[in-house]
Amino acid sequence: MTAVPLRPGPLPAPRRALLERRIRWVVAATITYNVVEAVVAIGAGRAATSSALIGFGLDSVVEVLSAAAVAWQFAGRDPHARERTAMRVIAFSFFGLAAFVTVDAVRAVLGAAEPAHSTVGIVLAAVSLAVMPALSWFERRTGRELGSASAVADSRQTLICAYLSAVLLAGLVLNSTLGWWWADPLAAVVIAGFAVREGVEAWRGDACCAPVGALLRSDADDACADGCCGDG
Repeated sequence: MTAVPLRPGPLPAPRRALLERRIRWVVAATITYNVVEAVVAIGAGRAATSSALIGFGLDSVVEVLSAAAVAWQFAGRDPHARERTAMRVIAFSFFGLAAFVTVDAVRAVLGAAEPAHSTVGIVLAAVSLAVMPALSWFERRTGRELGSASAVADSRQTLICAYLSAVLLAGLVLNSTLGWWWADPLAAVVIAGFAVREGVEAWRGDACCAPVGALLRSDADDACADGCCGDG
């Protein structure tokens, strides 16, 4: 995975203030959308006895936790001072996401549960597939320029939610059209593995040259001074 490019130099105060306002806006939008998404997904999942939809709703709750950590960071006078704590919370939210998805997938496979058709679930997954990549791109672009590892990490959390939307949509459609109820839980396991990897990188991001870790270095040469970088 390519490392996040460093900022060319210190940002002017007005530009930094503008970027911080943008971060607060996109985080607020992400939290609002995910709260609605969680309520709709869990409600639709219970109605259709769909473990995939319920798991997707729980993922939205985890996404809210991640976005809230960034909101807390940028609510302070010195967001950089809160970077480490925010990164730790984001890392735990990645791990929580992976745990939720894995448990849900295993339960669905072992129980051989066949959920009913859910029009609400299909529409929700399609809308999320359109909304989440846009939010992720905006936050990642702003976070890179600002030099915020937590914002970039949170944008990846949002992107994982987009991946899960695609998995959910495929699973619901395949279940409705072909009766392949197992397609969603099997694909979700792959997404869970990706979430674990991103969680590890977020956890190490304030100390090593993981993709988000590069943001916390003021000099590209210093980024690997502690010998923590691998060759990949």
